Amino acid sequence: MLRSMTGFGKATREMGSRTVNVEIKSLNAKGSDIYLKLPALYREGENEVRNEVNRILLRGKIELTVWFESVVTEKSVTLNEGVILDYLSQFRNLEPALNVPGNEVLLPVIMRLPDVIRVEKQDFDEEEWKQVMETIRQCISQVGSFRVQEGAAIELDFKERIRIIMEGVGRIRTIEKIRIDRLRERLDQAIKEISEKTKVDSNRFEQELIYYIEKLDINEEMVRLSNHCDYFLETMEKEESQGRKLGFISQEIGREINTIGSKANDSDIQRIVVEMKDELEKIKEQALNVL
Repeated sequence: MLRSMTGFGKATREMGSRTVNVEIKSLNAKGSDIYLKLPALYREGENEVRNEVNRILLRGKIELTVWFESVVTEKSVTLNEGVILDYLSQFRNLEPALNVPGNEVLLPVIMRLPDVIRVEKQDFDEEEWKQVMETIRQCISQVGSFRVQEGAAIELDFKERIRIIMEGVGRIRTIEKIRIDRLRERLDQAIKEISEKTKVDSNRFEQELIYYIEKLDINEEMVRLSNHCDYFLETMEKEESQGRKLGFISQEIGREINTIGSKANDSDIQRIVVEMKDELEKIKEQALNVL
């Protein structure tokens, strides 16, 4: 069963006066590349989130974002009235000497001075964090389901393209019989022409002929190509992550196809080889997205 590295998930949970939102986006990557965006209050939980993402999603370029929405207005910032009045009093004492203007001009200046605004610092809430982590796990589960669906589509695509390549092997086998007959006819004709003009060592000539025919034989490559395609299909059915392995097998398939094309020396076979290469390139592109 294949799983894609592409995935998306979104989960929400109401927690009293606030709602936590979690969103995960996943793309393909060679390793595990995780980017986390957590509220400042829960930054100390980053390692726990990272470990959970690594444990379940394993690999990919993963972006996880957590943010809160308040159901009611929360007052976390207040004006420090005592400090503001103290600043204002001191400015008024300086007014006669420095010709300081009135309150309307002074107030914007005072608001930029230290300690005018008091921020109420929130502490890390263990119970609330447990709910946040549960929401994150729910979102990760959604990404996992998304990956399975994408993997099923990729698997169908792989099977169809491997079928086309195997079909090409069958067509080449049909053409191969005709190609060998044509080759023998050309060789027989060439032997007759040479024999009429010069004396030839028949034993040596026969050895050279066998060597030449063996160099043009593509049966071994077609057998290996068929075996690689079968192994590719078998590997897809395994439960564990197989993306890298499928990539390696597709490279071996490519080597056999290239060798068949270079050894065949036949225009009809070359056309089939080009079609097979086109299907294989599409397999390689998709394999990069398999977990």
